[in-house]
Amino acid sequence: MDPIFYVLIALTVVLVVIALTVRSRRAPAESPPPATIVQKPTLAARLAKTREALGGRLRSLFAGSMDAAFWDGLEEALIAADVGVTASTEVVGRVREGNPADTNEARQALRAELLNVLDRGGRALSLERRPAVVIVVGVNGTGKTTSIAKLANHMKARGLEPLLGAADTFRAAADQQLRTWADRVGVEVVGGQAGADPASVAFDAYQAGRARGRDVVIIDTAGRLHSKTNLMDELGKLVRVVGREAEHIDEVLLVLDATTGQNGIAQVRQFTKAVGVTGIVLTKLDGTARGGVAIAVERELGTPVKFIGIGEGMDDLIPFEPEAFVDALLEDS
Repeated sequence: MDPIFYVLIALTVVLVVIALTVRSRRAPAESPPPATIVQKPTLAARLAKTREALGGRLRSLFAGSMDAAFWDGLEEALIAADVGVTASTEVVGRVREGNPADTNEARQALRAELLNVLDRGGRALSLERRPAVVIVVGVNGTGKTTSIAKLANHMKARGLEPLLGAADTFRAAADQQLRTWADRVGVEVVGGQAGADPASVAFDAYQAGRARGRDVVIIDTAGRLHSKTNLMDELGKLVRVVGREAEHIDEVLLVLDATTGQNGIAQVRQFTKAVGVTGIVLTKLDGTARGGVAIAVERELGTPVKFIGIGEGMDDLIPFEPEAFVDALLEDS
């Protein structure tokens, strides 16, 4: 056999050995760094302003004795947190009637009484029919449009397909603002021309939702002062028109800015009179020391708070849970 053949075989073996040696000495690839877990703030942290204002006052009270000044101070602390004069007086009266043995028992009794005020059903959205109809109303500047987007995001996370109706035809940028948010969430918007009849746009949105097989139609409406009779009448017309076409209105949600405190009660009363509000979306709770208004609204009017806004993120509109809310308010006490 040709010697050149043996030389080629030897060279091949040498090259293979060199390749294997280099590969074995190569440093192993570094493992990717572990994903950073972002811990979202707790509800108590989001309600820090109200918690600190109310809890700080209560802490000093519960550190003392239960004399007349204690009970007066307890009532004043609740009023300062915008729980409301009537609700605060009743709650403190019931706690006092229970004759707590010490301040620890008084604190537990206070918690129980606050939860008692919030003890009502109907907090879950009523979305059984298809498509369900949710009309969102409120005064200007409450965060209504962003709340609608967050509400749509909440529904999508639960397997529902919403469609948005841009029935705020007065404000030039309203339609585009809603579409920008809708793009982030991944939902469709049905709108109309600027200045179009809002009831007509809402009607078209419902028909589109039904034709496209959507689960929920959420209708945005123009912000309006509850004291403007003509604007409230127009809103009533929109609700009637959609109600006739759909044969039902599942929810009329009022977006209420928590920073308005007790002034929000008048809004709830007037909007309920005009369009039959079924629930409250209480926004900006993370930026106010008046978080007790949630308790005041339910005590005064019996309208359930269904969602609370506790931040600017898409997931920061959450279902209202009374026990978690009260515990967060009392955490510092």
